[in-house]
Amino acid sequence: MKQVKIHDKDFQLFIPYEKIRAAVEKMAETMNRDLAGKNPLFVCILNGSFMFATELYKRIEMIETEISFVKLASYAGQQTSGEIKQLIGLNEIIEGRTVVVLEDIVDSGLTIEHIQKQLEQLNPKEVKIATLLLKPDALKKKIDLDYIGMEIPNDFIVGYGLDYNGYGRNLIDIYSVIN
Repeated sequence: MKQVKIHDKDFQLFIPYEKIRAAVEKMAETMNRDLAGKNPLFVCILNGSFMFATELYKRIEMIETEISFVKLASYAGQQTSGEIKQLIGLNEIIEGRTVVVLEDIVDSGLTIEHIQKQLEQLNPKEVKIATLLLKPDALKKKIDLDYIGMEIPNDFIVGYGLDYNGYGRNLIDIYSVIN
């Protein structure tokens, strides 16, 4: 599909699945080298990161690894609310472990800053951040990202786990809003 309509907005194809897959494969190759022998715990931030996490995790070659999920929310429609609400927490003990946070998109940086602070209180060996997408022009916080799939402009996007008021997550490609 070249265009989709979600609620009251029209979106056009922005990043086809093949390009997404290639970025994820490259990230997985790097992680397989960097994290070998570290028994990492991957932490997927729901809801948006589930497709990215699935695609990435099945390419992680280490036997000694786990994945867990946390659910955080900061969006209302197209705008970040600036407020992070933790809805579902982490159950694993992370003290002394390497933790890799899997995020679908980093724009303002508020969500990553929030989860990083929470995780660091649990005394991990190290916290690494992986994001499929980065909007450098939208950053409000200085954050260090260890793995970045792609940098994109500050457009509103849906698909591949990203949504507009809960819809559009199931699209395999990523679409940007048509102004």
